Amino acid sequence: MPDNARPNILIVQNDQFGGAALDPGHPCRTPNADRLAAEGVRFSQTYTIAAHCCPSRASFMSGLYPSRHGIRNNVLNATAQATSLRPGTRLFSEALQEAGYRLAFAGKWHVCADERPRDRGWQESDLVTSVAPEHHGRTWAQWRAYAERLDDSAPRGRGEILRPGWGRYRLYGTAADDPVSAPLPRGDWNIVQAGIRALQGLTADQSSPWCCYIGPNGPHDPYIIPEHYATMYDPADVALPPNYRDDFADKPRVLQRLRRERWSQLTDDEVREAIAHYWGYCTLQDDLLGLVLEALDRTGQAANTLVLYCSDHGDYAGAHGLFAKGVAAYEEAYRIPCVMRWPNGIARAGRTEDCFVSMVDFAPTFAELAGAELPDVHGRSLLPWLQGMCPDDWPDAIHTQFDGVELYYTQRMLRTRGWQLTYNGFDEDELYDLRADPHCLHNLALDPAYAPVMRELYARMWAQAERTTDYACNDYIPVSFAPWGPMEGLRTP
Repeated sequence: MPDNARPNILIVQNDQFGGAALDPGHPCRTPNADRLAAEGVRFSQTYTIAAHCCPSRASFMSGLYPSRHGIRNNVLNATAQATSLRPGTRLFSEALQEAGYRLAFAGKWHVCADERPRDRGWQESDLVTSVAPEHHGRTWAQWRAYAERLDDSAPRGRGEILRPGWGRYRLYGTAADDPVSAPLPRGDWNIVQAGIRALQGLTADQSSPWCCYIGPNGPHDPYIIPEHYATMYDPADVALPPNYRDDFADKPRVLQRLRRERWSQLTDDEVREAIAHYWGYCTLQDDLLGLVLEALDRTGQAANTLVLYCSDHGDYAGAHGLFAKGVAAYEEAYRIPCVMRWPNGIARAGRTEDCFVSMVDFAPTFAELAGAELPDVHGRSLLPWLQGMCPDDWPDAIHTQFDGVELYYTQRMLRTRGWQLTYNGFDEDELYDLRADPHCLHNLALDPAYAPVMRELYARMWAQAERTTDYACNDYIPVSFAPWGPMEGLRTP
C-alpha cells in the first residue's frame, strides 16, 4: 500500500474504562466518543484477555495471548511471574517502524519492566509513565516506614475501606485540581498535552505515515477527581446495578471474601456516590479525548487517520457489589470500549458492529493497515469490518487467560452468545445462561442437567488452549481439577 493510501494511526487508550459507559442510553456522558462513533464504527462486543493491566497491554501491543508473550500479571512488584516479554515477542510498533511509519508514545507503558517504548520502535514524548512499584507491592523497608505513621484508630470516613495493618483505602473523593488550568488526577492532563505535542511533531512532516499512542491513567481507581466532575452526577439519580445484591453463595468463595471483607463496608449511598464519581472520571477522560480530536482536526490530516479509542480493561463500578477488577470474571471488568474512525477508509460510517473483538485483534489490524509483517499472531485484523464486510469464519467466542494478580489464580473464561463458562482452577467453576441470566447471578456449573453444555464448552476451551500454547493443564492428581480435561478438546467432533 503506497504511503498516500496507508492511514496514520492515532490510539487513545484509557485504563479501567468499562465498555458499558459508551453504550447508547447509558447515564455517563461521553460526547466526544459518541461523535467518534457517529463518524466511524463502534464495536460493542470488545473484550480484554485479562482484567489486569500488564497482560492486557502486552496482548494489545503483540496480538498474542499471555501464554505466548509471557506477561501473566503486573510486572512492577516482587510477586511478578515475569517482568520481561518472552524472547522473540514482536510488537506492532516494530512492524510499523520497519514499514516506514514514524511513531510517538505518551503516557502509560506498563507492558514490561525491563524495556521502554523506545526499545520497541517508539519515539518517546516528554512524558512516558509507568505505575510506581509500590502501587502493587511495597518492600519490607517501605512497610516498616509506613507502619511508623499508620493510625488505624480513626473511624472509617465516607468512601473509605478500613484494612487493619494495610492502611485505609479511599475509593472516591474530590481533588483540589482545577479541571481547566491545573494537572488532572495522576497527570492525565500532562499526558494528553504531551501526546498532543507529539502529534503536532509527527504531523509537521507529511513525507511518511505516522502512529501516535496516548495513554492516560484514568479512570483507574481511586476515583479522586476535580469537583467539576465529582459533582457532575447526582448520586440520588444513580441506580444500583441489577446484580448489586449478588451474595456469591453459588460462586467461588474468594469472591464472597472480597465482598465481605472489603466492599461490604460501603453503604448503598456510598456505592451510589462511588459510581457517580466513576462516571465523572469517565466524562473527564472523554473531555481529554476531545482535546486530542481537536488537535488532530487542526493538523488537516484527520481524513486519512485511523483513530482508535479503547481501554485495557473495565471496572466493576458496583456490579456484583464490587469495584476495580480482580479475580471475578464478569462482563463489567472484561468488556471495553472500542470505537474506530477513518473517514477515508471506513464504509457506512455510524455503524455499530456486535462481532466479538478481542484485545489480540488490534495489533494485526494496525499491521495490515500499514502493509507490515506481523506473522503468527493469535488475533485477526479488523480491516474487513471497517470496510463493511462480515467474514463468515469470524470467531464466535471470546477466550481469556487470567493467572492472577498479586495473588495467583488459574482462570480461563469462554464466552459465546449464549453461555459463559469460567474455569476456576482454585475453586468451583461457573456457568451462566447469558440469554436467561445476562447479569450472571445464577451459577449452573454444579447442576447435572447442564453437564452436556459444560462438556462442550470445556472442549472448546481446551482446543483454544492448544491453539495458543496455553498450558493451563497438568494431569498430576492434585491439580487436574477441570471436570473435563484437555483431551476433550482434541477429540474429532
